[in-house]
Amino acid sequence: MTLSEKLQQALTSAVAKRELPCGNVLVLKDGQEIAYAEAGSDLLTGKPITRDTIFRLYSQTKPITAAAVAMLMERGLIDLMDPVEKYLPGFAHPSVIRADGMTEWAERSVTLMDLLGMTAGLSYPGEDPAAAYAARLFDTNTQAILRGAGMSTVVFCNEIGKLPLAFQPGREFRYSSCADVLGAVVELADGRLFSRFLREEFFEPLGMKDTGFCVTPENRSRLVTCAQRPHMNVWNQMNLCVGRYDTEPAFASGGAGLVSTLDDYARFATMLLRGGELDGRRYLSEQTVAWLTAPQVPAGLFWDWNSGYNYGKLMRVCVDPGKAAGLARKGEYGWDGWLGTYFVNFPDIGVTLLLNQNVTDTGTASVTRRVRNIVLSDPLTAGV
Repeated sequence: MTLSEKLQQALTSAVAKRELPCGNVLVLKDGQEIAYAEAGSDLLTGKPITRDTIFRLYSQTKPITAAAVAMLMERGLIDLMDPVEKYLPGFAHPSVIRADGMTEWAERSVTLMDLLGMTAGLSYPGEDPAAAYAARLFDTNTQAILRGAGMSTVVFCNEIGKLPLAFQPGREFRYSSCADVLGAVVELADGRLFSRFLREEFFEPLGMKDTGFCVTPENRSRLVTCAQRPHMNVWNQMNLCVGRYDTEPAFASGGAGLVSTLDDYARFATMLLRGGELDGRRYLSEQTVAWLTAPQVPAGLFWDWNSGYNYGKLMRVCVDPGKAAGLARKGEYGWDGWLGTYFVNFPDIGVTLLLNQNVTDTGTASVTRRVRNIVLSDPLTAGV
């Protein structure tokens, strides 16, 4: 059985078991396709999934934001030890809220490096005191977006800076709105809108024609319908101020806002795999890519359930394959999205794996782990 056939079997089985309505998988070696599979159909229209189906990336947006930050670092426009208030004054004089609801002054400013490692003390919406503040702000902006308005990237991230931190900067790891704030920093340091920066510096030169913060009218039929767990009913709401794709948003979320296709994201992934160069154009230096894909968080801070991995520059990095829940390679890096999109590069064997689906509360799903094991155990990926 070929690798494509094995992947097809895995996807078809997952669709039959209602793990997802539809999805597709692409595997490349040294930038060349070695396997592709697709299964299922759009939940609302019944249209079979195709290779050019557009998916919401959610947190798979984050590696692209990290690359944008790295590009500005190379150009000398930012120093990663810069305090965030240098760009966003709302981050000046931060406070920290304890579990008992009492606050204290932060011992130091939040830095750009803190943001890259998710050790800044920021929060996504939730129930503990710091996350509850974030929930109110995100809800306020969401309601404004639904009314046809909404805060801009810079305004919204400046408001994030005014919220109390969950812990002293650098002390802990908390997955949060750090990438959104970095998007605002890119915008302010470069002078272009964050969406325009990504389009002109990455998407257009890389040929990522279907990647962006909105979907044009002529392409809207290719945007897949999102499903909601556990019953796989249609989900068309907003999350993290993201969910309206009919127009360019005022808030370009560097943590969750992009849509893309397998082939588009493969261009970005291959650029990283080739040390920052693709088709004769250099985007980042080899040294910068090595730094971008290296672990950053002190041992023991990253999520316990992600055993074998560390975190840094908005991506997971494998540091101990033997502790991973399945086949893994030391030095592999990538990230996934809330709706189940998944990206990973395996630099030592030159392999890229991309999987797309859009189902709420998915992240790295069981089908994704099964697909990983299929790919890493196949002779094609080792070149045998």
